[in-house]
Amino acid sequence: MSDYGHPLTFGSFLTPGNADPARPVGLAMLSEQVGLDLVTFQDHPYQPAFLDTWTLLSFVAARTERVRLAANVTNLPLRPPAVLARSVASLDLLSGGRMELGLGAGAFWDAIEAMGGRRLTPGQGVRALDEAIEIIRQIWDADARGGVRVDGEFHRAVGAKRGPAPAHDVGIWLGAYKPRMLALTGRRADGWLPSLAYLQPGDLAKGNAIIDDAAAEAGRSPTDVIRLLNINGQFSTAGRGPLHGPAEQWAEELADLALTDGISTFILGSDDPDDLRRFAAEVAPATRELVAAERSTGTSDVSAGAAGTAGTGGTSTGTGGAAAGGTRPGGAGQAESAGGAVRADVADRAGRPGARRATVAVGPFAVVPTPDDGRRRTDVRVWDESERPTGPTPDPERTYTAHEQAGAQHLIDVHDGLRAELSQIHDLIEQVAAGLIDVGTARSHINTMTMRQNKWTLGTYCESYCRVVTTHHTLEDRSLFPHLRRSDPRLKPVIDRLEEEHHAIHDVLEGVDRALVAFVATPDGMAELRAAVDLLSDTLLSHLSYEERELVEPIARLGVH
Repeated sequence: MSDYGHPLTFGSFLTPGNADPARPVGLAMLSEQVGLDLVTFQDHPYQPAFLDTWTLLSFVAARTERVRLAANVTNLPLRPPAVLARSVASLDLLSGGRMELGLGAGAFWDAIEAMGGRRLTPGQGVRALDEAIEIIRQIWDADARGGVRVDGEFHRAVGAKRGPAPAHDVGIWLGAYKPRMLALTGRRADGWLPSLAYLQPGDLAKGNAIIDDAAAEAGRSPTDVIRLLNINGQFSTAGRGPLHGPAEQWAEELADLALTDGISTFILGSDDPDDLRRFAAEVAPATRELVAAERSTGTSDVSAGAAGTAGTGGTSTGTGGAAAGGTRPGGAGQAESAGGAVRADVADRAGRPGARRATVAVGPFAVVPTPDDGRRRTDVRVWDESERPTGPTPDPERTYTAHEQAGAQHLIDVHDGLRAELSQIHDLIEQVAAGLIDVGTARSHINTMTMRQNKWTLGTYCESYCRVVTTHHTLEDRSLFPHLRRSDPRLKPVIDRLEEEHHAIHDVLEGVDRALVAFVATPDGMAELRAAVDLLSDTLLSHLSYEERELVEPIARLGVH
């Protein structure tokens, strides 16, 4: 067993199809909106049905702000390493340090050869990849003296000028399966990136052993290499096999992979928006919580020096990631609340035979609602904020477990996702105004957002909470408002008001959609469109702050029944 102790991150593995070129871009934007840490695309330059991956990555980088980006994995035989190094560094600089470099030795050699690439044997492919890594690292080492000099069998650089240096230490992740590639990963790479579908039982453990031994022989620590994994699966109400079942089953299986095989980055191969939402909102936070709880007991086999570190080569969670339990802006959950690490009953929540029962930390309420800064973009008022009722004053003597506080924090995390979507709507409108996208594309993106779905606020919260934080709850237990009304009748005026505001915000969203439609036919329609989005900002942000102010403590105190 090997838990290298790296923070957990989650990403998407998207198809770069060109039949609808806006679709992979929209899915990448959605990945960021729902709180995923990483977006990746396969790289097959010989595939005419695909967009060029590096062109696509550049386009996506301009449409996103937080999420990290990578090819999964780059087709080295058709990407000269010196040019590739400068491409990666350039895009890393332009994106604010959000690029990583997945590399593969090559496959589908008939297609590679047809595109002008050189056919290589497996052994040659490994040697060529080793040479390429050396060239890439020398190009990035802009402060070293002299030019880049690598006189390789397959790749050469004879005095090429160094630079530019990337904005951050870009991680080089290898798609490796065979012993020679795995040994190269241990000696030279920052990450191992296989696909679960191509592995047999025991292959992860065998691969880790080869990587760890090679790293030690090269004077490195095994924790210098993060372990990533491409996964596929299907959500269903009942378990039907590995990664085929409810979100809590996914979380349990991924937590086992993290604790047993050291996987710290899980990348979901899916082009289904609902899959991406559930992966981010339900699977990711539940997996983090299970791993954090197990690690907090001190019983998992965390490799020496690994706990709390992020590895080498840009493998920390960066601007958008989260350590196990860290806060993730725009995300949908976290394993540690403001009150401390979650130490919930892992056996009860996961159903793992033999799971150790952890202790529960108790302390004062420390979850901080997001304040309303009082700023408004418009003079229109959908409701009178002065008439909002308030709930009961919390008991200052009461203490709360970390698990209770994590439940309260989860509401804020869901709201952060909605706030991120709101920022994305503003960005879409500005892209429409600049002529970068058309109105139809903007409407399509908005209609995939959580806030356009039927259960967009506490409905979304309750659904994911009941599946993630207390996974044993059944469908009928998801009705948060009725539960809070029953448990504390003093909350009834607050809940009635929140429900009224939900309906009002739905009408405001419909107004945004009408303004988008009218924009096509009205020469000066941009003013009305911006006004509609500004009104959405005023109402939504005010509402979310009010909801958090009144409900985070009751949710911690009363739970979800």
